Amino acid sequence: MTTSPLVKTAQTVISNPIKKRNPTIEDFKFRDGLPSAEELPDSDGKAVDSELQELIPGLLKAILIDLWDDRSNWLFSIDMGFYYHPDQPVIAPDGLLSLGVEDIEDECLRSSYVLWDEQVIPLFALEIVSKTPGKEQTKKFEIYRSIGILYYLVYAPLRKRKTKFQLYKLIDGDYVLQSEGQQPYWMPEIGLAIGAERRIYQRSQREWLYWYDQNSLRYQTPTERAKAASQRAQAESQRAEVESERAQAESERANLAIAAQTAVERENIVLRQRLRDLGIDPDA
Repeated sequence: MTTSPLVKTAQTVISNPIKKRNPTIEDFKFRDGLPSAEELPDSDGKAVDSELQELIPGLLKAILIDLWDDRSNWLFSIDMGFYYHPDQPVIAPDGLLSLGVEDIEDECLRSSYVLWDEQVIPLFALEIVSKTPGKEQTKKFEIYRSIGILYYLVYAPLRKRKTKFQLYKLIDGDYVLQSEGQQPYWMPEIGLAIGAERRIYQRSQREWLYWYDQNSLRYQTPTERAKAASQRAQAESQRAEVESERAQAESERANLAIAAQTAVERENIVLRQRLRDLGIDPDA
């Protein structure tokens, strides 16, 4: 029976007594004079074959933009060209998250992610398995491992029976399966957990990937946050309206009480005058 590359990786971690270490940026010896991002193509030139390959990472990015609005040291790219070695062809991960990168002030932003320019190894890579096999668990698996990307998520949204969600972590230089179906999974180096749940997004009810906090509470999408804010504003408006009506009713009751008291006082004055007219002292 042939052992899959993933099983081999796990077996290596268990049986190999010599501990390796994860690659760092210092391990990459880039020669001088390499082309910059502006001089390189911005993708691998391959078209996606499923709308989910854009929508799923697009949702993750939209949540991060909303969640990390006050941060400028991160990048989540979608199908962007990733140059990790000058002698290797460009790859284009479905999703790639890097922390500690410099903010690009140019209005064109990044055209591609060039490792020898950025000098930052991404922490998280996402590959969406579509109908056409893309070597997500063979060639790409080995590439991401050799680069030193800490977390690698293989997500197969079209699977009906097998596990859709497989998250690997790079430990001692090898990818080790951390979560197979069990999620959300907390990634302390990123400060986020990732998982999947069935919800409605883009008018489609299906399973989507989401970010979560350390307590497995899901971060809302921008649409959900806007809707929740609108509902809160509407509730506040309704409460303010009720308070205004209550205050108005209290004012009317006070006015009625004053009017009633004034009427009684008038009657007393009239009665006292009548008594005086009859020669009776009202104070006697």
